[in-house]
Amino acid sequence: MSNLIKVGVLRGGAPDEYDVSLKTGSQVLKHLPENKYHPFDMLIDREGIWYLSGFPITLDTLRYKIDVVFNALHGYYGEDGKVQQFLENLHIPYTGSGPLASALAMNKKLAKNKFNELGIKTPLVYIISEGLNYNQIANDIFNKISPPWIIKPISGGSSIGIRIVKTISDLILILKEIDNDKHNFIVEQFIQGREATCGVIQDFRGDNLYSLLPVQILRPKNNFFSTEMKYNKKTKEICPGNFSREENQKLQDLAKKIHNGFNLKHYSRSDFIITNSGQIYALEVNSLPGFTEDSLFPLALDSIGCLKSTFLDHIVTLALNKK
Repeated sequence: MSNLIKVGVLRGGAPDEYDVSLKTGSQVLKHLPENKYHPFDMLIDREGIWYLSGFPITLDTLRYKIDVVFNALHGYYGEDGKVQQFLENLHIPYTGSGPLASALAMNKKLAKNKFNELGIKTPLVYIISEGLNYNQIANDIFNKISPPWIIKPISGGSSIGIRIVKTISDLILILKEIDNDKHNFIVEQFIQGREATCGVIQDFRGDNLYSLLPVQILRPKNNFFSTEMKYNKKTKEICPGNFSREENQKLQDLAKKIHNGFNLKHYSRSDFIITNSGQIYALEVNSLPGFTEDSLFPLALDSIGCLKSTFLDHIVTLALNKK
C-alpha cells in the first residue's frame, strides 16, 4: 500500500446535489485502478463537516493524509471555485478546473457573456433586476424575449429549479414565488430543437483536446431535461446521437472552443440545442460532469471503448502532473 497513490474522493457537499455527488463519488471509488491507487472516501456532510474514511478530519492535516483529490462534488462550493481555491491554499492537487474557470462556468450570467464573447450562439437572456415590481419585470421580459421562457437559477446544476413558462400571468406567479431570491434567477429564451451534449478530455489519445462523440437526449414531448428525468430514467440517451456528420463535427468543435475559451482543465461537457434549421445554440458548460451510472459522460466514454478506470487514471495523472 505504501507505493500506492493516495486519492481522496471528495463527495457530498451542496444539499441540492448531495445525493448525485454521492453517486458520482461512489463510481470513482469503485473504478480507480487498484494496482495504482489507494482511494479514500472524503465526505462533506450536509452540515459542512469533513470526513476521511468515515472519521471527522481537521483540514490542516488533510495534506498529510492524501496525495491528490478527485473532486466528485456537484453544485455550489464544489463547482463554483470555492473548494478549488481551498485546495490550492492547502497545496493539494485536485482534478478539474481552477477557481476562476469553475466560477465562470457555474454562473449562467457570466457564462452567457463568455459565449457571446467567443461568438457562440446562445439563447437570449434577461437578468432579473431588483427594485422592479412583478408586472414591470414580466412586461419587460415579454418585450425583449418571445414566449415561452425558461426560468433557471444563475448558479446550479442538474437542472434544479428550472421551469418552463408560457404566459405572462404564469410568469408573474413564478416571480412572486421566487420573490425573495429572484435576483439569483435568469429568464432565458426557449429554443425548440434536438438536445445534445458533448464532452472533451485534455491530452487524451494523442490530442491536446479530445472530443467525445455527442450524445443525443430524447425526452417526453413538451418537457425539458429536468432533474427527475435525468436520474429517474425518463429520458433516452443515444451515443452516438442521430446527428449528421456535419452536425457532429460542429458540436465537437464547439465543445472544444468552449473548453478552451473558458480556460477549463482536464475534462468538461457542454450542452447544446440544434434547431430545425440547423443552428446550434450553447446552453451551458459543466466543469465537473456527473459520473453516476446514469450520467452522460460515462455513456460517451463507453461509446469510444474507454474504460472508466482508464479515464479516471488519466484525469488523476493530469492533476498530479499539475497540467
